[in-house]
Amino acid sequence: MLFSKRPAVLLSLAVVFTALTACGNSPTAKTLEQSLAADPRLQDNPVNFGKSRESQLQPGQNQPTEQLPADFPQEIPLYPNAKLEKVTPASGLENRVVTRWLSDDPSNFIASFYRDQFQKSDWQILQQPTDESGDTFEARRHDLQVRVSIQAQSVTNPQPNQPQTATTLLIEYVPNTTAAQSTQTISPQPDNPNFIGPVLPDNLATQPSETSGSQTTTTDTSGSQKFNDLDKAPQELRQHIQDLAALGVLSLESQAAKSNSNDATTNQFEPGKTITRREYARWLVAANNAMYANNPAKQIRLASESTTPAFSDVTKTDPDFPAIQGLAETGLIPSPLSGDSTAVLFRPDAPLTRENLILWKIPLDTRQALPNANLEAVKETWGFQDTGKIDPKALRAVLADFQNGEQSNIRRVFGYTTLFQPKKPVSRAEAAAALGYFGTQGEGISATEALKLTRSPN
Repeated sequence: MLFSKRPAVLLSLAVVFTALTACGNSPTAKTLEQSLAADPRLQDNPVNFGKSRESQLQPGQNQPTEQLPADFPQEIPLYPNAKLEKVTPASGLENRVVTRWLSDDPSNFIASFYRDQFQKSDWQILQQPTDESGDTFEARRHDLQVRVSIQAQSVTNPQPNQPQTATTLLIEYVPNTTAAQSTQTISPQPDNPNFIGPVLPDNLATQPSETSGSQTTTTDTSGSQKFNDLDKAPQELRQHIQDLAALGVLSLESQAAKSNSNDATTNQFEPGKTITRREYARWLVAANNAMYANNPAKQIRLASESTTPAFSDVTKTDPDFPAIQGLAETGLIPSPLSGDSTAVLFRPDAPLTRENLILWKIPLDTRQALPNANLEAVKETWGFQDTGKIDPKALRAVLADFQNGEQSNIRRVFGYTTLFQPKKPVSRAEAAAALGYFGTQGEGISATEALKLTRSPN
């Protein structure tokens, strides 16, 4: 069958070739030849197979349009695997520039990068994430303050080979030009050779000083603090914050740090912000000494530079060393000095927890040894469902706080609750509320009363 068809096929091909040969110079033949010829443009623009489409885009087509501002500080570390998406120019009272970035890397990678970079470059870390899942960093170096917000997010309709998650970065800073303008408005200081006249009071609290008793507390309310965002604090806690601010004890940074910085946002208390252990230690000492300004026997003495540090991570050069070391010297916080060999680190920039707030404060309320306590006693008195999660060191303080009745710190700060949540971070507003009253029920002093005493002519 196959052989019977072969002559017919050969005959057909012969006819086609004959026709093409005969009509080689005809218009039809030339058209056919051109249609089968290779595209001459390929000789000038050869196709490189295997390269992505993006590499073949013409200049200016789908290219990133955002660029960093010209005044972007070079000292701010930039995550290498992040793409700039948006720049929001400075505006408003804070005059912050906001840059938005996107990265395919996990948020914990980025958080570790910034934690390492800030530490290596001697930034003062004011706030950092509570865990490695990512949150917010705030750091200061010289006159520059930066906030880095790290937020993981899911990718909708991911492309093939694209990660299912992404991380958004917000880097906020105040331009150096703004900082320079602010520097010109600062009152002259005595160390300035052009200084003439008395030192003007600043907006922050005067911390206790060993050199002069008059600097421990002041009767001049012109040195009180003024915060313009207290409306963001819970209503029931505002009075404590206002009174302590009027006393000038809610300093957001140490005296040494204040003298070397130029923070344009010191009028922001940020009541919902998590307070660090170093901040609470500073406030605790300042508030206690302000409450007992006329009773030196109840004041906390600040440590001198000649004192051997109790904690390996709070050296003599740390701006909060006098307050933290002073609390360790008095045995108000666990340390090797109090026989706790495990407390070799203070972790000054870690968040303050609820159980530590109570553990450090109660000895200044009762002024006596804490009672013996166990899980059963605390559970029977407070009725907490999570009593078993409280550190054994804090159990005695929690039990002693119950005996303070309505003036107990837990009731005043957290209200009625059946969950203590001992490891939960404390906000600035909550910490201030705890320091709004010192003493036991019926035998104590409030910030309101202490403020009246400072204003009294006698």
